[in-house]
Amino acid sequence: METAALTEQDREEFRRQLLSWFRLNARDLPWRQTRDPYRIWVSEVMLQQTRVATVIARYNQFIQRFPSLVSLALAREDEVLTLWSGLGYYRRARLLHSAAQLLVNEHGGSLPHTSQELRRLPGVGDYTAAAIASIARNEAVAVVDGNVERVLTRVLGKAAVRRAGLPAQLKETAGWLLDPTAPGTFNQAMMELGATVCLPHAPQCADCPVRQFCATKGEHVVAPRKQIVSRQTHYALVKKPAEEGSKRVAVLLAQRPDSASQMPGMWELPAIAAPESSEPVLRIRHAITNTNFYVEVFSLKPEEFLGPRHEKAMERHDWVVDSKLSEVPLTGLARKILMRLDVMAKPREVRSGKALPGREGDFL
Repeated sequence: METAALTEQDREEFRRQLLSWFRLNARDLPWRQTRDPYRIWVSEVMLQQTRVATVIARYNQFIQRFPSLVSLALAREDEVLTLWSGLGYYRRARLLHSAAQLLVNEHGGSLPHTSQELRRLPGVGDYTAAAIASIARNEAVAVVDGNVERVLTRVLGKAAVRRAGLPAQLKETAGWLLDPTAPGTFNQAMMELGATVCLPHAPQCADCPVRQFCATKGEHVVAPRKQIVSRQTHYALVKKPAEEGSKRVAVLLAQRPDSASQMPGMWELPAIAAPESSEPVLRIRHAITNTNFYVEVFSLKPEEFLGPRHEKAMERHDWVVDSKLSEVPLTGLARKILMRLDVMAKPREVRSGKALPGREGDFL
């Protein structure tokens, strides 16, 4: 397949048609209602490897609690992690928090103006820096995320996508196509096109505003997907009355070691071996990257779980009253389990604009 050769005239028409389409079809997302660089930064970090539908409510709750960079910097890390629960990839939250503290302590509490300066912050790479600088500061710098990469790959007619790193030609083409008069809007339009029309599989080519410039006009050959790994895990739901005569219950939680490679310091239900004579109270599937966790949860009385063999493990366990669970930095899986079993109240989701369906896992 030959590479598409776009002329200067093609570029102008590409920009015009894409921006016209975006004005009519852009999703009403809360972070698109602001030019505040802090709020755009938060949204871009949340959106990394997380579905838009999942981010919407979490973003609104996060901004309500931390409406400014200073308020985020002054917060405790466990507060930040609690608001991040359910989004996964908790290293993003820790780096966001660290960067906010750095900006308050050393840069007067404001984000840098240019993408080059933004890249010096912890956790901010080329994509995030370009997104913030173009959308909030109107810097003429192109954003190339997975969605934009797919659009450009099809426009150029590439036979395959190298997942190990973005080809230089894609970055060059993104910069060449960028509308310098409206870089932030153009970047958002490119990302929107890849997210809603130029899909990885079964792209909606008939609805594409720039299909006349596309060399592929449909799916293209991509690198094989990583093999999905399945794992079986078991957890205990251990409850007791919060205090005598109270209707509240306390739930036993375990804290992940600080040395854990994933989610250090986060709280979860205690992991156990599956009891031979008990039926689980819940079965769910929980997906993390390329691993499907098939989870069974067993309800155990305190005396069934506690004992001499658990004394050492109990050093990192604690009882938490059900009304306080929303204040604890839970893993996404623990949060999901506790809500499914009606132990933890589901938060009232604050949405802006059109609600989008999420996909957190499937009942078995």
